[in-house]
Amino acid sequence: MTAPAPRGTASRLSYLMIESKGNWAGPNAGTFLLDAATLAEAGHRVRVFLVEDGVLTAVGTASPEIERLAAAGAEILVDDFSAAQRALSATTLSPHAKVVGMDAVAAALAEDDCRGVWH
Repeated sequence: MTAPAPRGTASRLSYLMIESKGNWAGPNAGTFLLDAATLAEAGHRVRVFLVEDGVLTAVGTASPEIERLAAAGAEILVDDFSAAQRALSATTLSPHAKVVGMDAVAAALAEDDCRGVWH
């Protein structure tokens, strides 16, 4: 058992943020990724898993959300199945993105301290 964080200090939390929507899904579509970046900038461990249409956010190098996440130290994971269904390969994705299978998501969610958030 670990000791609680001292009063007045924030403990480092772990988040798995799962994004299934693309940037064009509405006026607030990018805010979920900005929330993830804010958590990473605050010192928390953040893994963003892009699935379904969310994988399109990682195409190319021009996504400001992906760049901010990477600069904050977040891991950017792209679902291999969703990418394949959209004819995307690792060479068409941001260099910050890593293509993974659902086993990586299952392992992350099984961690004791991981908080999963789906959008």
